[in-house]
Amino acid sequence: MEQKHLSNWLKLILVGVAICGVVVYALVVPGYGMSLRSLYPEFSNRLWPWLLFIWVSGIPCFAVLGCAWKIVTNIGNDRSFTDQNASLLKTISFLSALDAAFFFVGNIVLLFLNMSHPGVVIASLVIVFVGVAVAVASAALSHLVKKAAVLQEQSDWTI
Repeated sequence: MEQKHLSNWLKLILVGVAICGVVVYALVVPGYGMSLRSLYPEFSNRLWPWLLFIWVSGIPCFAVLGCAWKIVTNIGNDRSFTDQNASLLKTISFLSALDAAFFFVGNIVLLFLNMSHPGVVIASLVIVFVGVAVAVASAALSHLVKKAAVLQEQSDWTI
């Protein structure tokens, strides 16, 4: 598969992920929160803190999609192994780790404010694990892309 074709497919996937993210953050989560509030009116004071917490935790996710878009554009321009891609992957790693830490700390804070349940905190550890896994994988890819960029630069200077 040629680079431009691969890049177009990856961009299509990124657009799909972004649309799914907007639907989840803008429709599903608030709708589910509203239905929970109508079922359990005694917990209605917890809706807005949780919505704000979840929306803030989504900001790094969309920033990661922006970084991924730049990487995919570079792949389409036949610049797969560059320092810029390594730097973008390192940024993705940082944002993923930051989001995982924020999500964990936020769940603990909401638990101590009596706005959460210990079961929710335990279940949220799955999301934290996924965030850490993405951070580690993108850090490893950043290291490998950096090494490949050095090798490619050396081979470009060889006649």
